[in-house]
Formats: sequence, C-alpha cells, structure tokens
Amino acid sequence: MSDFRGDVAGESISAPLKVGFDRRLKLQFHGAKLSSDGGLFLFRELDDDLGLTGMASWELRDNRTGRNARHDLLAMFRQSLFGRVAGYEDVNDAGRLSRDPVMRLIAGQRDFDRFAASESQMGRFETNTLALQKNLAALADLSGKWIDRVRQLRKRPNLILDIDSSESPVHGSQEGSAYNGHFGCNCYHPLFVFNQFGDLERCALRPGNVHSAHDWQALLDPVVKRYRWSGLWRKYFRADAAFAIPELFDYLEANEFGYAIRLRANKVLQRRIAWLLKRRPGRPSNNVERHYANFTYQANSWSKPRRVVAKVEWHPGELFPRVGFVVTTLTVSDERVYEFYNLRGTAEQYIKEGKHALKWTRLSCQTFKANAVRLQLHALAYNLSNFLRTLVLPNSIADWSLTSLRDRMIKIGAKAIQHARSIILQLAEVAVPRGLWSQMLATIAALKAKAQAP
Repeated sequence: MSDFRGDVAGESISAPLKVGFDRRLKLQFHGAKLSSDGGLFLFRELDDDLGLTGMASWELRDNRTGRNARHDLLAMFRQSLFGRVAGYEDVNDAGRLSRDPVMRLIAGQRDFDRFAASESQMGRFETNTLALQKNLAALADLSGKWIDRVRQLRKRPNLILDIDSSESPVHGSQEGSAYNGHFGCNCYHPLFVFNQFGDLERCALRPGNVHSAHDWQALLDPVVKRYRWSGLWRKYFRADAAFAIPELFDYLEANEFGYAIRLRANKVLQRRIAWLLKRRPGRPSNNVERHYANFTYQANSWSKPRRVVAKVEWHPGELFPRVGFVVTTLTVSDERVYEFYNLRGTAEQYIKEGKHALKWTRLSCQTFKANAVRLQLHALAYNLSNFLRTLVLPNSIADWSLTSLRDRMIKIGAKAIQHARSIILQLAEVAVPRGLWSQMLATIAALKAKAQAP
C-alpha cells in the first residue's frame, strides 16, 4: 500500500515548515493528495445515477480541432459545473483545481495521475466553445431536461411556476451592462422561472436597462411547451406587479394556467373598495386587522373582465392602511388567493441562494455571450445542488440552505490514497458523520432504481 507514485503535482519534497508556538508542530504540503472539497463526490454520484451531465455529450458541440482537445468536452463541462457547485464562481481557481484529487476523480479522469484542465484551457472552453450559439441554446435547454428527468421521481400532479427578475452588478464595461435606476447600480438584469420545488426551470441574461418583464414570452414559451403534454392535473403561475401584462394574462389562459398576479393600485381599483379604506370608529385595535374583497374588473387594455381580490390591512400605529390587489383566475376564497400568492416570495429566496451560495452574479467576462454562458452554468450548478437537497438529504439536515450544504458537506478535508486496483478517499468526519453519508448514498441508489423502473 502506498500513496501516489512519485510527486504527481510536480512538487519537490522539502523539509517541513516549523512554527514558533509549538516546536513539535511541523507543516507538510501534499496538494495533489489532499482536497478541501471532499463532499463533491456525493453530487457526482447523484449526477451519475440520474444521467445529468452525461446529456452534455450529445447536446454540446466541440469546435476544437487538431490536437487541442487534450481534455474531452464532457470532462471540462463537469469541471466547470462542479467547480461552481463548490463555490468557485469562475476559472481563476482552475489551475489549483486541476491538481485537486476530488476534482480529477469527478471530472472523469480515468488516468488518475493526469491533471484536469488548466485555467487557460477552461477559459477558452467557457468563452469560446460554450459561447457558440448552438451550445448556448443547448445550455439554456439543459436545465429543463434535467428537471424532466427528476420530475418522474417527484410524482406530483400539479405545477407552480414563479417568474422574477434580479440584478447582477458589474464593475467594469461589460457588453450589455447598463445603469438600472430601480437597483441603483450598473448591472445585468437576468430573468428567472422557478417551480414549487425550487428548481430553476429556465433563465436568461438581459441588458441592465430593460424592464423587469422584458422578453417574458421568450423565456416562458419553452417551459410551457415542455409541460403541455405532461399529464399534470393543474398548472399555476405567480408573479409580481411588473408582470401584470394583458398579453401575459391571455397567454396563460390559452395555455390553461391558473394564475395570481399582483396589480398596481390605481384610483379605479381603490374606489371599488372605498368602504374598506375608512378607519372604523372607536379605539384602534392592537392587532393587525385584515379585510378582503373581490370584484370583477376590466382595464381598457384587457381583452375581458377578470376577478380581482383586494386585501386591506390596518396595522397598529399606522395612519393609513396597506392595500394590495391580485388579479386571478382561481376560484378559491379571497384568503386562499392571497395565501397562494404570498408564497411567490420563495422565488426571491431561491434567487438569494443562487447569489450567495452559487455566486451567479459573478459575470465578469467582457462579452455578453460569455456572461450568458456563465449564468447558464451557474443555473445548472444551482439545480444539481437543489436536487440533492430536495431528493437526498435526510430529515435531520433537510432544512439546510445551499450555503450550509456547501460549507458543511462539500468543504470537507479529504485525502486520496491510490492502490493498485482502487482509490480510497479518506474524509474528515466533522458536520456529516459516516451514518449520514451511508444513508444518502443509499437514497441515491434508490433514486436510480426508481428512475429506471418501467
């Protein structure tokens, strides 16, 4: 039994370093044997059993010619994806990750003594190969294809879609970036569609100065078409007031989506509930008072009248009430309409997780296409992380955020030891003990069997 033959990383074995506070302590460095991302193997196991990244081998096109293809496309795609899952938001760390034993294993290097792709190779892969128009379109479709594969495991009869936009601040002169007055910064203005499980159905990078609902149909069409013949019992849609567009109402109704979309208040709507806007005589209550009303309303730009539900809240210490309006096709009670609409806020939480755990706001390339590629890679990394969270995590840690998942499960010290016929990965048993690892691997194996069942 022995470690890797020779010095795989090309490092010279030098005398240990010493520290002053304890002369017994000596420091040695074995970069090619040790990893700080030991937990990534679990994500790779889920990926392999569901056949997710394997789709890239027939969806993406390799434009490299001659002897430039030292690393195959699928291995580089996995390196891009799993690097982002581990929190490395761009290719700046690719040089170090190329020597990381866990990254070399999960990228699919059969010859374990070979490094993964370098920083320059990964840079060309992401900004050149993946930026081809066909590859960029394939990346945008890949999230939906992954979700279709996972959907058969969830077996839920209903679908709920939430659409929302966000800002990705920039700090240079990136192509397509612009000042956005709402966010108060120079940024891109991407658009996202999530389902009720937190999966990112589709996203698109847009210039920074466009309206929140700009190009909503181009983003929504592929998602709606995927579910058209899915056999789902009911389909629903939620959005804030930026998406209160007559064309969107007609589109959702034509595609048999029930919806709840917030409306901006105006004088006509407020007149319809004038009796609720008058404070009751007597001493104000110390509790929040909520009142609901519904009525039929048709704006001049609407094709037909629609149901509008109003909510009026009187809060202690506030002189004026808080008023909200939601246009809806739902036939449930007024309170249930608002309960359903208020859950739209989970989409904002998903976006925050994407920003903080996956760092998908890091769009620092010069060209718009290259940044669009980065956003799609971050979206895929987000979905893989969310699949593991919603399908695999045991109940004891099921409430972990994606940030906790990265910090407690992925960022685990690991040592790789190579034998003649096997490779042993020794993991630090810190936040996740052996029992949980065993339980999660068993769950993934059961998912594979379930996915392959007729």
